[in-house]
Amino acid sequence: MLDVARIKADFPIFDAQMRGGKRLVFLDSGATSQKPRVVIEAEADFYFSKNAAVHRGSYLLAERASEAFDTARADVAQFLQVEADEIIFTKSATESLNILAYAFGNPKSAHFVKEGDEIVLSELEHHANLIPWQQLAQRTGAVLKWFNAQEDGSLDLSQISSIITDRTKIVAITHQSNVLGSIPDIKPIIDAAHAVGALFALDACQSVPHMPVSPGELDIDFLAFSGHKALGPTGVGVLWGKAHLLANLEPMLFGGSMIESVTMTESRWADAPKRFEAGVPNMAQAVGLAAALKYLQNVGLAAIHSWELELTAKALVGLNSIEGVKVLGPQGLEQRGGVISFTIDQLHPHDVGQVLDQYGVAVRTGHHCAWPLIRKLGVTGTTRASFYLYNDMSDVDVLLESVEAARDYFRKN
Repeated sequence: MLDVARIKADFPIFDAQMRGGKRLVFLDSGATSQKPRVVIEAEADFYFSKNAAVHRGSYLLAERASEAFDTARADVAQFLQVEADEIIFTKSATESLNILAYAFGNPKSAHFVKEGDEIVLSELEHHANLIPWQQLAQRTGAVLKWFNAQEDGSLDLSQISSIITDRTKIVAITHQSNVLGSIPDIKPIIDAAHAVGALFALDACQSVPHMPVSPGELDIDFLAFSGHKALGPTGVGVLWGKAHLLANLEPMLFGGSMIESVTMTESRWADAPKRFEAGVPNMAQAVGLAAALKYLQNVGLAAIHSWELELTAKALVGLNSIEGVKVLGPQGLEQRGGVISFTIDQLHPHDVGQVLDQYGVAVRTGHHCAWPLIRKLGVTGTTRASFYLYNDMSDVDVLLESVEAARDYFRKN
């Protein structure tokens, strides 16, 4: 069990009052996480004492900035148990996945996707891991295929041999659904992809901040996650890839820092990760992200995941006991994280969210940037509660109380 009172004291935002003087019950960490003081201070300290363009100046301040930035890269690599030169800093996981999809569409890349090749996804995907691949298929004439989502949030793998074939070039799957909290069984998919020479990319936005994730143990080829969901700043994301694969991918952005040499007629790219980091990088944000990941490591990712499942267990029992409420996705704790989506009979999720806000409860409502999955579920949208290390059982109590109040309010009116 986590010492949530001690953890919550590290987050200044929980001193803020909500409507009517209510305390903040933040249950929208699936969208973005709150930031501990050490992260805010790390980012501020960079601007206070180290602010200079990294890897450019030969003066002391630039040396300090470069050292802080390089150390941040090493810290992120240590967190993922990979090599530092395999870590690419981006502005977001969305940008990370777009960089990857663009690279696969460049004929100069070793794994160029061409007409007739196949790209494999799933119905669980966030738009950030769907639309870039859609666009790649449209540009190249590749065929887009996908695994169907099932009612419990798992993927239907019964047709895996016909979905992943010797024409498959890339398979990109979420590690955890941002809508249902389900964790699909990706090992058979990874094995099937590698068996035909395809590469596997993991959207780890909903997993890296909440549980131990090792690309080496998973045997994947690429991974993307966002800093702001992992207690870090906005404006920074990570793209990881195996070194030999990054060495044979073409960049998407061009300019300073990412070149080895330039003439008036041609350019040669620097080695990874620099070739993918054109321009002055998000230096302070990278330093803040490193501080966030250290904070998570100090608490313990396994302990965080276990605690979130305890919160989820209580919430599932409570929500399922409220008349008119339907929980979507997995009903148990197997293969899931701390995300729950639900509907209330005859109520629009936005209306539910507004009532919950009166209780200080912050949840996400709508389609959660996952339209295909929402349509598959047969709903217009859901109300989503997502837990993190700073939530406790009293937060679940307030959630349940406010959900019941929302149902009763609209029944009377």
